[in-house]
Amino acid sequence: MPTNNNQNGEVLVKVNNLVKYFPVRAGLFQRVVNHVKAVDDVSFFVRKGETLGLVGESGCGKTTVGRTMLRLIEPTSGAVTFEGRDVFSMKPRELKVARRDMQIIFQDPYASLDPRVPIGESVMEGLHIHRIGTPKERMDIMLETLKKVGLETYHSRRYPHEFSGGQRQRIGIARALALRPRFIICDEPVSALDVSIQSQVLNILKDLQAEFGLTYLFIAHNLSVVEHVSNRVAVMYLGKMVEMTSREELFRNPLHPYTQALMSAIPVPNPRLKRQRTILKGDVPSPLNPPKGCRFHPRCPVAIERCAHEEPPFVEVSPDHWAACHLVQ
Repeated sequence: MPTNNNQNGEVLVKVNNLVKYFPVRAGLFQRVVNHVKAVDDVSFFVRKGETLGLVGESGCGKTTVGRTMLRLIEPTSGAVTFEGRDVFSMKPRELKVARRDMQIIFQDPYASLDPRVPIGESVMEGLHIHRIGTPKERMDIMLETLKKVGLETYHSRRYPHEFSGGQRQRIGIARALALRPRFIICDEPVSALDVSIQSQVLNILKDLQAEFGLTYLFIAHNLSVVEHVSNRVAVMYLGKMVEMTSREELFRNPLHPYTQALMSAIPVPNPRLKRQRTILKGDVPSPLNPPKGCRFHPRCPVAIERCAHEEPPFVEVSPDHWAACHLVQ
């Protein structure tokens, strides 16, 4: 299990052996017949002031990790600590207070906004819930926050359908920022946006981090985006963590075969420069019935017999570089 050696900063959030299974029901009495193993024994930590990128294919459990950390989804087992406090054991009142410091930016901003409410009211909703300030102070905070994300005062009276996708994502950022949190989970905040708009939103996130000392868990499937914003990167595959290290180390020396395959798929801007692609065979296995041993072994180009029977532990292979692969341990 990854632990911080305190050489590079104090840990703000720590995830220990996080598990989330979704029951599959069938029959007249809706009995549980199986479980979708969305997140299966995941451990990592996020240091204060850094951005940890969490990457992997669609369906690998990235979003489930983020939502479970905030208890938007109740966990099956494991622990998440925020500044040493166990989030999963918090009573409702204590959890409500803690959520002022832990916010989330959703992937689909339109689905997370009430279409019947002006966006100014949506941004102020958290201030109302936590009873922060007077009505005038809440209005001032809302208008200031909209300006921080590149929107104007008059936008506060408009409704979500009057905005473009990039503007809606700015509204989502403003909602998360209004309470002045310390930790924000960014759940694929730019995946649905045009490339030109992606860079604007990413720059806003980086500027806000520098101004307010924010800590991010940045969930994405685009490694180019993760390289731009992250200090460290964690890679997931089929509900398991397979590699975690600094951004520079990961792009210079990826150890896990799955990470190497992801790296080889990054587009190269120079058409004359050819990259050796690693083509993975087969499809991603179902989380209903994941493979025994290493979950990546049916698609791994360098798998050995041991991989099919023995699950590799997630261990520190070199300083601040964790991997779950028999070939590098």
